[in-house]
Amino acid sequence: MHSLVSETDLRVMSVSIDDDRLAVELMDGRVIAVPLAWYPRLANATQAQREHWELAGAGYGIHWPDIDEDLSTEGLLQGARAPRQST
Repeated sequence: MHSLVSETDLRVMSVSIDDDRLAVELMDGRVIAVPLAWYPRLANATQAQREHWELAGAGYGIHWPDIDEDLSTEGLLQGARAPRQST
């Protein structure tokens, strides 16, 4: 069986965020969906701030300039959560 995608491509195609979940569609067709609670800056941001994202790292990362948050597709695939903030 042959696949239309010859190799994995971990670059970001699109990002969607609702009140519960962050979903990142990759160029190879996979979708990574994680709980928004894993990323407190995103969870506490306004919807407008969440929607204002940019590609980073040649497409292998996502940057939200309004809240200074950066995530990589590799980290998302590994299930990496945001570091805990010290109080």
